Formats: sequence, C-alpha cells, structure tokens
Amino acid sequence: MLFEEERQQKIADYVQARERASVQELAQQFQVSESTVRRDLKILEESSQLRRTHGGAVALVNDNSEPPFMEKEDSYRAQKEAIAKAAAAMIQEGDTIVLDSGTTTYYLAKELKAFKQLTVVTNSVMAAQELLTHPGVDLVLTGGSLRHETLAMVGPLTEKALKAVYVDKAFLATNGLDPVIGLTTPNILEASAKQSILHSAKQVILLADHSKFGRVSFAKVAELLEIDRWITDDGLPENAREELEAAGLPVTVVHTGGERT
Repeated sequence: MLFEEERQQKIADYVQARERASVQELAQQFQVSESTVRRDLKILEESSQLRRTHGGAVALVNDNSEPPFMEKEDSYRAQKEAIAKAAAAMIQEGDTIVLDSGTTTYYLAKELKAFKQLTVVTNSVMAAQELLTHPGVDLVLTGGSLRHETLAMVGPLTEKALKAVYVDKAFLATNGLDPVIGLTTPNILEASAKQSILHSAKQVILLADHSKFGRVSFAKVAELLEIDRWITDDGLPENAREELEAAGLPVTVVHTGGERT
C-alpha cells in the first residue's frame, strides 16, 4: 500500500513515461478507485507535473531546446507540406499576409509561388529567399537582428515594422501549444516578434504539426483564444482536438492525402 504522496509521484512518473494515461488505466495500475485517481491528478496538475484531460492526463513536455532550422526542416516533412497546402487554400489573390519564421511557414512560402498577386510581409530569411524572385509576390522584409538558430529576424526593428502594417491573414509558427499555458517558444525575442505578428492581422492562423501539442517552452507567446484557427496533421489525438475546440480554438486536421475540418 503506497502512501498518498508516493502514489502521486508514481502516477506522475507513469504519465511522463507513457505521455498519456486514462483514469481507468491508472486506477488499475495503482489499485485505487477512479475518484482517488482524479483527486491525485488534480493535485499533480496544480503542481505543474502533468495536465488533466477528459478521462485522463497527459505529460507536460518542457522543451527549451532549439535545433537549427535546417535540422528541423525535414522533421515531419509530409505533415508540414500537407499543412502548408491547407493554409494556401485559405489565401485569395490580392491578399496581404504576414508569414512568421518557422519550418512549416517556410513550406507555405513555397506554395505561394502559385499566386499572381500577393503582398507578403515576413521576418523569415528562408521564406524571403524562397519568394524574392517570384513576380507575383510583393515582398516586404521586416529587417531586424538575425537569430542564426531559426534564421528569423527579431528585435525592436522587426517589431516596429510589424506594428506599421495591418494585413488580412497572419500565419504563425510555434514550438509548443498547451491548452492551459497556450503558445510558447524558447526565445524571448522570438516570442515578442510573434506577439507583434498576432496584432498585425485580421485573422491569425497557427501552422504547427501535432508534435507541438503538449509542449511548453520558456517564453510565452499567446493564449489559445488569441488564435483564430490551428491547422495541424492527423497525428493529433481526437480527444486533444475535442479539448482544444471546447476551449475555443477551431482545429483543421489535414492528411497527406486530404483534409477534414
């Protein structure tokens, strides 16, 4: 028979090791009632050791690592390409958009070559490089200080440029998305640039593959309700989608062979 605190620590370790667990599973594993498990999960969530979901709990992944852009580009490539195609379908000829720096937004930049008339504001060196010779894009670069890890322009000059525009749609990237904590990224300067992007558009669309769900990084970017829609891939568990939509964030899930909303 485990003491209460010992049981709670073992539950936290169990969820962390498996990334998620149901109340029923935990009750069977630790030979206690489901009501006891729910009480334990509430205590563990309050101490930031996990996050409760409908019917169970998921691990909080604290991830402040930041691999170089080129290393991240090929991770979940098929998913990012599908997300980018779905994002491009939301854009109309003549739109003004802001493109955040990120690998998924970079794939969207590739899709923008199909347009004949767009205005694109970006702080992404890679997106700018992709679009700079395309005659159908009126390209506006923010300027700023270069972060070599992400090839993003950040800092006061970047933020000043973003505050000087107001566009139809902004496509945002993130390192982590958690239903309670919101959007986060490892670097404060990047978080500040993303906040400027948030306030520069009528509609803000988040582009992020499913691996970003449940991750928490150092610098807060935004609450969920500051985002108008998240486009992600079908690796996102259905119960996670339901939880996010119940919290007020519409989610579009794409497949490599199609899309469902």
